[in-house]
Amino acid sequence: MSEPLRTCAGCGRKAPKHELRRFVAPAGTLVDAGPADPGRGVYTCRRLQCFERAASRRAFSRSLRRTVEIDPDLVRLYTEAHG
Repeated sequence: MSEPLRTCAGCGRKAPKHELRRFVAPAGTLVDAGPADPGRGVYTCRRLQCFERAASRRAFSRSLRRTVEIDPDLVRLYTEAHG
């Protein structure tokens, strides 16, 4: 049995869940989430470009069906992973 596919909110690429980063917004602020954290989630590739594109196009709010605040510090998730 194969792993479920999810779509990147930035580039639209479909990929297995483990290849993407999941976000949730339990209190209206976007946070990095693990695969078992409850709530509606939205995914991006593990590239900064995809995160920034999703943020600029308001894809996080659209996917999560609510207005979300995006903490600028979330960019560290992408820059520290490669540095």
